[in-house]
Amino acid sequence: YYLEDDTCQIQEPKIENSGMPQGQLIRRHRFPSVEGGYLKAEDLRVGTVLQIYGRNIYITDCDPFTREYFEQAGMPQGPAEAEETDPFQATREAMKSHASTQPRTYEKVYREVMLGGGHINADMQQFLENDKKILRFYAVMDDVTTPQFERRPFTIMFFLADDTLEISEQYPLNCGREKFPIFFRRGKLPLGPYKVQGPQAQARKKSEFVHGHDLRVNTTVQLLGNYNFFIYDADEFTRKYFRQKLGMELEPMVDVRLPERTVPRAKTPPYTGYGTWEDSMGSVTHLVPKLPKKDLVKLFQHEGKVLRFKAKFAKPKPEDADRMFVMSFYLQDDTLAIHEPPQRNMGIVTGRFLEKGIHLNQVTGRFFEPNDLLPGNVVQVYNHELLILDMDEYSRKVFENPDTLLRSFDLEAVLQKLRDSMRQQYPLVRDIFRRFDGDHDGVLTVAEFQGALEKFGFQLAPEDVLKIMRHFDSRKDGQVSYNEFCDALLDPDWTTCMLQTRGPLDDTHDDAYATRVSEKTAERTETNQVRKAVRDLGDVLYKKHGMIIRILKEMQHITHEDYVSSEQMMKALEAVGHPFRLEDVQRVILYLQPDADLESVDYRKLFQDAVTSFHDVSASR
Repeated sequence: YYLEDDTCQIQEPKIENSGMPQGQLIRRHRFPSVEGGYLKAEDLRVGTVLQIYGRNIYITDCDPFTREYFEQAGMPQGPAEAEETDPFQATREAMKSHASTQPRTYEKVYREVMLGGGHINADMQQFLENDKKILRFYAVMDDVTTPQFERRPFTIMFFLADDTLEISEQYPLNCGREKFPIFFRRGKLPLGPYKVQGPQAQARKKSEFVHGHDLRVNTTVQLLGNYNFFIYDADEFTRKYFRQKLGMELEPMVDVRLPERTVPRAKTPPYTGYGTWEDSMGSVTHLVPKLPKKDLVKLFQHEGKVLRFKAKFAKPKPEDADRMFVMSFYLQDDTLAIHEPPQRNMGIVTGRFLEKGIHLNQVTGRFFEPNDLLPGNVVQVYNHELLILDMDEYSRKVFENPDTLLRSFDLEAVLQKLRDSMRQQYPLVRDIFRRFDGDHDGVLTVAEFQGALEKFGFQLAPEDVLKIMRHFDSRKDGQVSYNEFCDALLDPDWTTCMLQTRGPLDDTHDDAYATRVSEKTAERTETNQVRKAVRDLGDVLYKKHGMIIRILKEMQHITHEDYVSSEQMMKALEAVGHPFRLEDVQRVILYLQPDADLESVDYRKLFQDAVTSFHDVSASR
């Protein structure tokens, strides 16, 4: 009976295999009364018969809430009536309960064991102590039954919970065998020859089965009759178990690897000199030659870098004693060219001595490298021995610092070309700014600004990048905002004079501005790391159901207090399968609770703040 709207509902409890439709007997609605009108709460009394649609329903009892309600209303219900029992149903319920007629006490168990009976599981204690503990040994078997000798690797696993053993084969790659890794299914393995016993055979004793304590590293064991397994190693848990439980140390791992069979390989034919060396090797390594790939990163970083050296013949003829050569080595593709400058009254045709290409240094047997051309070295190319005499100033600086940029640029021209190139990239300035703002934080750092310059082919030194960036940065705060980017890129909408031009580029170096740029870069890097740490923790707590409960339980295992340190929180997260670095945990704590003490953090409040602020720290902006 529902007091909210005076409706009633009658349900019949379901009984299995009754053969009658059960459940909802009369749906919920206002029942008509025999005396006219509708049924009220006062009409429902224990011990009375209720007539509904021609059915007589005898009320036998009510729940405690109903009795309390009627007592407060001054109409107490009568005592509960005894219900009729079904003998057949009572018998079926009795069959479901397996409780013994006599209580099972320790005295009763003791007497049964003394008489040789009882139902005590003698192996239960072993199972509870050693469940999921496995001694794992690694072994090999030399299979001589195959036409070709084969060394097959196996894993022998002994389960301490029930003294069973399993042997599985570890198939090497492309071994040609069918994948049936279970060599011996988990069970008790008898010692000696393997025999099939009948049902009336005497049961084996426990000592007649293979036990894990009998296995040792660097020994050969015979299992399953005539299979000899050489145990060459064991895992770390097995070694620790033998050391702590048995008081013995297993021998170190034995190398059982067979020497690799040498596959006869055809000798690489000599280089013919036609085309590049990579091009010729493509015909050797592939049936259908492919175009050799270029190192685009090397091309981009060392474009235009040419090392020049002065050389002469090492063992010249009398007529060649005065001949001089200029050897040019191109760092972008490791090519070499030799040029002979003209001299008066030489009587020899000068000019190109060796065409630009990848050439072999016959002294080292490898292709030419920059270190082969240092002054004092002797190189041999196409049977010509050349002695390196000197190098130019540019090459000397490159050897001192290979990553230096020694090219000079007109920064004013670079600035104008950068503006024109950016305008041609996208029609809207907003799209240009988003193109180079990699982390979408609304500002351009020095790394992003340098990436924009490299995008249009300007490889500038860090000092030159700062000069151009300072021209864009009108506030001189170490970063370029969107408004500053628009002011520097676009022309003003209106001017106060005719043909107004922009201010010139300041070509001086500012140490204070370089310091501010470094501080802003470090600040942006730390901001990104904080956002990533907060986002990662939010993914763990918000997206994975039940993870907060697991972490709270792990916290309770660590300490009984409501406050933990950042190290304890890191250990709890690692215990539930989500390792975090200590720095990231501290970043999350200081982001969500700026005034928190890293040695005393309210972890419940911290998790609540992390879930609440999950959507505030978006993954991408």
